[in-house]
Amino acid sequence: MQFTSTPRGARLARRLVSHRLDAWGHPYASPVNETVTLIAAELTANAVQHGHVPGRDFHLRLTEVEDGTLRIEVTDTRTERRPVAGTPAPDGESGRGLLLVDALADDWGVLPRPAGPDKTVWAECHAPSDPPALSPGPRRTKGPSPTLPGDPASQGA
Repeated sequence: MQFTSTPRGARLARRLVSHRLDAWGHPYASPVNETVTLIAAELTANAVQHGHVPGRDFHLRLTEVEDGTLRIEVTDTRTERRPVAGTPAPDGESGRGLLLVDALADDWGVLPRPAGPDKTVWAECHAPSDPPALSPGPRRTKGPSPTLPGDPASQGA
């Protein structure tokens, strides 16, 4: 999918990833959805901030393979700016995105595009099956309300 290389494009990409994961059976509030969406947010924000070339968009690809691995790929046009996870300044306001990706993803890396000036930053997460949602409990049937011993309603009967 193609997005404008703007903060709005990065936000739309992040929301689309979360929506797609939900459609694939990873509910919005599940750990898998939240983790992969956070990784996508960091990679797309980096593409906008560090990989932006005026007039060029970034591309996002999300795939899931049979073993449950989810792969996110974000491609931008700045080949010469390869991301490196480093140690940010303690009082710095940026530089922690790839540290988050490194901590959350099972694997990640950077690939140059063979036919062009682009690079692809990718991350993979093994997605175990999310536990089923808790059921709300047994449904009550129509009829009189049950009463408990000592309940004033049961003493008049």
